[in-house]
Amino acid sequence: MIDPLHDLDSVREATVRLLSAVESLDTAALAGPSRLPGWSRGHILAHLSRNADALVNVFENRPMYASAEARGADIERDADRPLDVHLADVRDSDARFRSVAGLPADWERVVTLRNGVTDRAARVPFRRLVEIELHHVDLDIGYELEDLPRDFVLREIDFLADRFTGAAGVPPVRLAADSGQTWTTGGTTGGPVAVEGPAPELLGWLAGRRTPTALTVSGGPLPALPPL
Repeated sequence: MIDPLHDLDSVREATVRLLSAVESLDTAALAGPSRLPGWSRGHILAHLSRNADALVNVFENRPMYASAEARGADIERDADRPLDVHLADVRDSDARFRSVAGLPADWERVVTLRNGVTDRAARVPFRRLVEIELHHVDLDIGYELEDLPRDFVLREIDFLADRFTGAAGVPPVRLAADSGQTWTTGGTTGGPVAVEGPAPELLGWLAGRRTPTALTVSGGPLPALPPL
């Protein structure tokens, strides 16, 4: 069940964890490569700040980003800033997002996100939580998929399984975590494929964050998933 106010608390906690970890970086580490191709750690921090502001736009019924080009330009503009500026920006933009998102509102209303994607307002705080948690892993500073809160891992697997349901070119897939949870995803063409393993490993594959090494696949090869 979606609880947006609980998710906003989780966003605050996840942001504190990220800021505490990033505080120890030096200039060279900040400029060093992240796990996302072509992005430094500074790019990730800039993205997180601008994403928070973009979600304020969503809640205030403005376009999430002026354009794809503007989104990219803002990240490039902010990527090379000093660490203290990044920290303040992530902290302040998080506070702005949570302040606006927490105002009394109709959580069932439909809002428009990037690329015309629509969703219920109630799901936006969890979307922000996904940004914080997965990009914390992407920073490559010691926070791994296995360190993510377990409830978050299971919810994000559920979210991504739903996202890939009906995906063209993906066979029917049955996901099973070694702790007992199961999901179905994929399309309707081809024989069913079963993918089993630790929940963090399943999430790493679904989110494109890890080349799977601890998943057991039967019924065919591990399916290629569309990009997120």
